[in-house]
Amino acid sequence: MANFWQKLKKPFFALAPMDDVTDTVFRQIIVSCGKPDVFFTEFVSADGLISSGQQKLLQKFQFSEAERPIVAQIWGTKPETMYQAAMIIKDLGFDGIDINMGCPDRSVVKSGAGGALIDNPTLAQEVILATQEGAGGLPLSVKTRIGFKTVQTEQWISFLLKFDLAALTVHGRTVAELSKVPAHWEEIGRAAAVRDQLGVKILLIGNGDVTTFHDGLKKAKQFKIDGIMIGRGIFKSPWIFNPQVDTSQVTPQKRLQLLLEHARLFDEVWQGSKNFAILKKFFNSYVRGFKGASDLRIKLMETKTLADVEQLVGNQ
Repeated sequence: MANFWQKLKKPFFALAPMDDVTDTVFRQIIVSCGKPDVFFTEFVSADGLISSGQQKLLQKFQFSEAERPIVAQIWGTKPETMYQAAMIIKDLGFDGIDINMGCPDRSVVKSGAGGALIDNPTLAQEVILATQEGAGGLPLSVKTRIGFKTVQTEQWISFLLKFDLAALTVHGRTVAELSKVPAHWEEIGRAAAVRDQLGVKILLIGNGDVTTFHDGLKKAKQFKIDGIMIGRGIFKSPWIFNPQVDTSQVTPQKRLQLLLEHARLFDEVWQGSKNFAILKKFFNSYVRGFKGASDLRIKLMETKTLADVEQLVGNQ
């Protein structure tokens, strides 16, 4: 089976998986602004994916052809469940599968999944091997952090590099640090050095506090990594993956038009099956940097329907 990772021109850029953010609607908006080289879905529970609540979770795995290459991210602790989830993902037509081994969310960690797997390498191995078997040839990747409570870069990354992974994304903080401190990019560089010392061909992707395309290029070169993953930086500019766009020169009209496109697509795709309030976390991305932006944001936060948004934005 084709491994799209091997065809990417370096350094490549990816949009990070973010819950209630990186759904098919938002990804399609990013395509219109300037798409990254790789998209990831929101992260999905493997247990949930094979449960009676599967249909609701499958919303998170909805995608359009314009979003390829696209990788489905899952999390869990049961090898047999990860195996079954991987088979479902393969049947859905994804280009790759990613295992979340870095999420610091308290409920995820308490279940033993996400970042907790850093402290449980035996289970991490079982999860990786089971997912790989279920993937049936789809390239497998892992997203993780540099440690659980303390920095364990060399020990943990060298462990993960033993597996037949296509790519490894390293977020430059420990699980305990959440997002409270600046990302330790020197540790991401150390992870790349470990990879090079071992002589393996796994692509190394750095993640943490990248806020512009050019900052990503600089970090990729400085820390000798293959790719850059941008997460929260996307909220500063939907055009972050487009080096041809100077965000400071984007007009308020263009920002508001994009907001309308996002709201209309959200309404069209989800048709009430998703809470409209989810949209509100995006308003700050569009309504900023111009006179009256703060007042408009306050009013937008009171909206409950697409018609409310259209009326407010249309009066600007």
